[in-house]
Amino acid sequence: MIPYADYHMHTPLCGHATGNPEEYVKQALKMGLKEIGFSDHAPMVNKPMPKVTMSFEQLPEYHAMIEDVQKRYASQIRIKIGIEADFLPGYEDKTKSIIQSYPYDYVIGSVHFIDDWAFDDPATREYWKIHDVDVVYHKYYALLRRSANTGFYQIIAHCDLPKKFGSRPTVDLTDDIKATAKVFKETGVAIEINTSGLLKPIGEMFPSLDCLKIYREAGVPLVFGSDAHDPLNVGRNFDLALDLVKLAGYSEYLLFNKCQIEKRIKI
Repeated sequence: MIPYADYHMHTPLCGHATGNPEEYVKQALKMGLKEIGFSDHAPMVNKPMPKVTMSFEQLPEYHAMIEDVQKRYASQIRIKIGIEADFLPGYEDKTKSIIQSYPYDYVIGSVHFIDDWAFDDPATREYWKIHDVDVVYHKYYALLRRSANTGFYQIIAHCDLPKKFGSRPTVDLTDDIKATAKVFKETGVAIEINTSGLLKPIGEMFPSLDCLKIYREAGVPLVFGSDAHDPLNVGRNFDLALDLVKLAGYSEYLLFNKCQIEKRIKI
């Protein structure tokens, strides 16, 4: 048994993914998924980043691509249209204009930048050597809380992402995570169990079991996402993800439609 839906997958428009939407759909069918959602990287609101996100000019193309497979595969699988929008302090108005310009089924919020440093980018991995790991984590969780408080997002992505390359905090972050879970609960956002971490240097899912337990205790809901940038990764390791969230105490996950909770699925 695997979860019903994969809500996090990309397209080549972001500049660092392969495969067209139809290939992702076919892989989802092969994996036995009943519902998927595309959530490619929204245009960066502070400057163009063609190797990281689509451009503003490509947004209509993105919508058209997903609408096409949505229609052609309607009898075989439900396909939702989402988007992943980075939270960048000071650019809230621009971010809001993007996510309100189309009737998305959900919007995923993510934090990839701290003080203009793309801390999860392999090209800037060496910068970890000149940053205080604990400060990075404290800033990261503060940004997660600010992102949730915008009200822009239904889902927060990979919410312990700084561990990607193996950088672990040297201090206890329980208070930070509990404070973040409290904000998530108050603002109504869900977290995702993101299986892509198993393919990264850290070799574990985002977030970790300890984090998941804190979010579960706070009553923060859950969705599943592979964060696939290659069709072969759609639904990958969802069996392991299911075991992990059960271990954390989760008994259900959410489906979204037009930015509202559509259904709660028991696990």
